[in-house]
Amino acid sequence: MSEEIAQLKRENAELQGMVLTTGVILTQLLQTICKRELNPQAAAGLVMKNAREAIEGFTSQSGSDPVMKARALQAVQQYEDQIRSVLQV
Repeated sequence: MSEEIAQLKRENAELQGMVLTTGVILTQLLQTICKRELNPQAAAGLVMKNAREAIEGFTSQSGSDPVMKARALQAVQQYEDQIRSVLQV
């Protein structure tokens, strides 16, 4: 039993590392894309609006767990806050 728990902890740590890397790369890509726009704040807003709509559509179609949906929408807000913090106003 303890060996299985240790294996799950390793797998969880690996997944957390992948999530962190994905988040950092995604944030960097979005910042780069938005900075190239004439109105970077509006571009960031449009990307995040589309992301929210996609999450709403996906979760309503698939009957997803409400906790997953809430966390996904929270993550969109986190990305938006991070991206907007480095964009010109």
